[in-house]
Amino acid sequence: MNQHITVIGEAVADAFVIPGDGMLDLQVRPGGGPVNTAVALGRLGTPVRFLGRLADDTLGRLIRDHLAGSGVDLSACVTAPERATLAITAVNEAGQASYDFYTEGTADWLWTAEELAERAPYDARCVHAGSLALALAPGGPHIERLLEAVRAQATISIDPNVRTALVPVSTYLEALPRWARIADILRLSDEDLAHLGLSAEEAFTTWHGHGVRLVVVTGGTGDVHASLDGVRITVPAVEVEAVDTVGAGDTFTAGLLHVLEHRGRLGGRLPDLTPADVEAAIAFAVRAAAETCKVPGANPPWAHQLT
Repeated sequence: MNQHITVIGEAVADAFVIPGDGMLDLQVRPGGGPVNTAVALGRLGTPVRFLGRLADDTLGRLIRDHLAGSGVDLSACVTAPERATLAITAVNEAGQASYDFYTEGTADWLWTAEELAERAPYDARCVHAGSLALALAPGGPHIERLLEAVRAQATISIDPNVRTALVPVSTYLEALPRWARIADILRLSDEDLAHLGLSAEEAFTTWHGHGVRLVVVTGGTGDVHASLDGVRITVPAVEVEAVDTVGAGDTFTAGLLHVLEHRGRLGGRLPDLTPADVEAAIAFAVRAAAETCKVPGANPPWAHQLT
């Protein structure tokens, strides 16, 4: 598949807690930030390939079917002998999720250099990565080197998706300057920035200084702020009666990349990207994220829901 977006990262089974009388019921849904972004791109009609290590167990097959059913190309995936990653997900009254991850020895983090070299997406216009797969060893450093290798041809998009329950803040603070030197697009939430101890303005200045052309900060139900080479852009949030916010940020990223690809801006270092392109892409991405908030779990909208 040529002229596509490749998404690299983890595939997580999200077990949502349903409180009961003296017990907990769990409803398991496919998830993981990179999977959510790939699914959203596929449903929007953007050619997308997922590069992941998918377990050949009950949870892994659930995730595989979810990706394939959303039009995602799985031809580059590894069928992994290890079990799938599980997250126990609790949603509070405000729709915000908290996670307890079960990751030890699971498939997503065990990339080898050889596995990635065999699947290097040199034909992609854009490669999106981040989240836990980029932050956790032993696979994370291999993914980082892959991004460096394909950067000559592809726009690099990174979403750190800071998860301090699994990865110390110090690890992100050490890694982000390296990631910023690779990335053309960096998307973070205001929650990510709070963990990192940065304001949006500090983030823009810091990461532009490392070479990132487009930095985007999403704010849950708040406005979206972005900076393209120092030009500030603000797009208002869409009011929505949210069931929960699970997958909203991942869907936002997909909506952003979808519009930039549709406008022919992806590929290389974004030489033709304008503030008007960014504003239009964010406006669409906000609508896509809002649709995700209307339903339980990470269930991104299809293209017809946004027309």
